[in-house]
This record gives sequence, C-alpha cells and structure tokens, in this order.
Amino acid sequence: MEETKIIVTLSGADKVGIVAALTAALAKYEVNIEDIKQTLMQGHFVMFMLCDIEKSTYSFKEIKEAVTNTGAEMGMEVWVQKKEIFDSMHNI
Repeated sequence: MEETKIIVTLSGADKVGIVAALTAALAKYEVNIEDIKQTLMQGHFVMFMLCDIEKSTYSFKEIKEAVTNTGAEMGMEVWVQKKEIFDSMHNI
C-alpha cells in the first residue's frame, strides 16, 4: 500500500495570512491536515504539518507543485515530502 502521509514544512518572514493561504491551498487539493506545529523565532515563521492525501483526487506531484507555488507567492520556502522519505532522512 502506498504511503499517503506527507510532511509540509514552511519558513520565511512572518506576515499576516500565511496559515490561511497554505491551508486553503491544501483544502483545494483535498488534503487533510492531521497535525500542525508552528513557531515564531525572532520574526521568522516556521510551520510543520502532517497531512494525509489518501482521499485527494490529485497526485502527490500536483499537490506538491500547488503548495510550493502558494509558498513562493508569499515569499516563503516550502518543502513537501512523503512522510516515509522524511522519516528515513531523519533517522540515524
């Protein structure tokens, strides 16, 4: 069975509307947000989201492009990875 969990990481200068724009893009692509963590470090906004794309009618590639483009429009850096890849990169 294919892994349906993805990790979305976003960082950049804090401004109004970051969470709204990113979650709207995820909703448009039928992505379920399961967990979200965010913090502000000296004006630098960082957010991690665990999402599930199982019920989405869009491909991982389409979702990744849409979320990355949404971040770029706000001047933010965004990374979208399959959770299994993320986990293996962060395990020693």
